[in-house]
Amino acid sequence: MTAPTPVSSALSSAARNLHWLLTNLVEEVPGLLSVAVVSSDGLLLLSSDPGHNAERTADHSGGPKGSSADLATIVSGVGSLTIGAAKLMDGGGVKQTMVAMEEGSLFVMSISDGSLLGVHATPDCDMSVVAYHMALFVGRAGHVLTPELRSELRQSMESTR
Repeated sequence: MTAPTPVSSALSSAARNLHWLLTNLVEEVPGLLSVAVVSSDGLLLLSSDPGHNAERTADHSGGPKGSSADLATIVSGVGSLTIGAAKLMDGGGVKQTMVAMEEGSLFVMSISDGSLLGVHATPDCDMSVVAYHMALFVGRAGHVLTPELRSELRQSMESTR
């Protein structure tokens, strides 16, 4: 797993801290292929870069079409679907969704104000370790992910394209 998107020195300290938290998540958890933080309206705020994943093999692409934007789209869709299901079932708020596939796993966890953390991991990842570290990220990031910071992160992602 390579490092998340490069951090610009022009970013606020809160944005740099969030990048640092994502870098920590990526470096500390074995088996992660790609990670994305998505706003409530489905926009990518922060991501790792699966396109440069050293763990790729001919049989395993390393991420959905190799793109953080693709992962953000999937995370947003899964988040919306599970929120709708929870409403229909009177289940309360959705905390985490996990999809186990033959060739990988997808985890989606609510952060705050509808923002989501999505992780694509290898099929042999330790799901409890992934979920634990995602919960740590959410706990640390949730209170700093203000509307102002989300706006700054959106602008930062747009300028790196």
